[in-house]
Amino acid sequence: MSSFIVLGAQWGDEGKGKMTDYLAENAEVVVRFQGGNNAGHTVEVGDKQYKLHLIPSGILYGDKLNVIGNGVVLDPKAMFEEIEYLEGLGVKVSKKNFIISDRAHLIMPYHRALDSAKEKARGKNDIGTTGKGIGPCYTDKAERSGIRVCDLMHKEVFKEKLKENLDYKNEILTKIYGLDSLDFNSIYEEYLGYAEKMKQFVTDASVRVYDEIKNNKNVLFEGAQGNLLDIDYGTYPFVTSSNTIAGGVCIGAGIGPTMINSVVGIAKAYTTRVGKGPFPTELLDEMGEHIRNVGHEYGVTTGRARRCGWLDVVILKSAARVSGITSFAVTKIDTLAGMEKIKVCIGYDLNGETIEYVPASLEDLALCKPIYEEFDGWDSSVENARSYDELPENAKIYLKRIEELTGTKISIVGVGPRRDQTIVVSEI
Repeated sequence: MSSFIVLGAQWGDEGKGKMTDYLAENAEVVVRFQGGNNAGHTVEVGDKQYKLHLIPSGILYGDKLNVIGNGVVLDPKAMFEEIEYLEGLGVKVSKKNFIISDRAHLIMPYHRALDSAKEKARGKNDIGTTGKGIGPCYTDKAERSGIRVCDLMHKEVFKEKLKENLDYKNEILTKIYGLDSLDFNSIYEEYLGYAEKMKQFVTDASVRVYDEIKNNKNVLFEGAQGNLLDIDYGTYPFVTSSNTIAGGVCIGAGIGPTMINSVVGIAKAYTTRVGKGPFPTELLDEMGEHIRNVGHEYGVTTGRARRCGWLDVVILKSAARVSGITSFAVTKIDTLAGMEKIKVCIGYDLNGETIEYVPASLEDLALCKPIYEEFDGWDSSVENARSYDELPENAKIYLKRIEELTGTKISIVGVGPRRDQTIVVSEI
């Protein structure tokens, strides 16, 4: 039995989709434990490209059980659109390979409306939310007024909870934001339609995942966003609304920490982020633009251009600490190919003091100046390497130094977007 976590070690967009897809080959169960359809994973299999937002990446194999855990906030409309998209590409989604936790909270139309309205009201102080209702749904969950999947399965319970919530949300939408109220009957009928289609997938996912582990199945827990988007340990408030670190698995999937064997942190060979907030190694020059274009650094969900910079080892060390990362999978070293020199941030200068952690205060992080080590680059032959020995010598020096600086081994190296462009260095 092997139960392991795959999560992002930076600000997200590290290539988790590809790595989850690759590691899912040897897994029998793939569990999504947090977030919603605000995440985006791109997976390339042969000549096909799949863009996933909510359904676990293991769905592409057909014979894996894919689980939406209780920690996920679920938009039924987005989910069924994604199922339709996948089936259009020949990917079968059925109750045999896909289940949904009855404890997951539902994203409602008023969550999306409030998300967009509040973001617009923030003006220049906007956070950069996707507007998909993620934050407001988690707000209701914490406020104990949320509607769960199990509520949707009981028509009268859902009706009562929807009426109570919508009356209150319409007051906010109309009186605070000056928007039109939302119609109860249309939402009620729409979601009853989802309930009918959804009920075949709904079960107690915690029990199912526990039983699978106890039956010696290999279980992969899939994170949706990166370490620095964690609501507690990320660059707050420019974060998501859930716990993206490894500890979130126990809460979001309903299993104990003793059932987890290893944690794989996915890290790009450089750093990117979307949205606002301090970014110590950001490159606001031709080099940053070069990395963006070569690495195709545009959001899967939003299409927004990602901010790009040199690899930040301070971030990786923080991720290793709070998530107990046992190995890193370093992706996209092919993007750096052809550069004469490459830099890595090994620490921050904060008001004349060297620190090796990410400060909680964004004001302090904004003052942090990166301390760099410089490396010789490597050529484009890296994308054709299929073993560690075939990598250019300078690429191996670069990777070895990451291991030394983080105190964590590298188990996998990605040299391109396809499944076959993946080099296994050691056991995860």
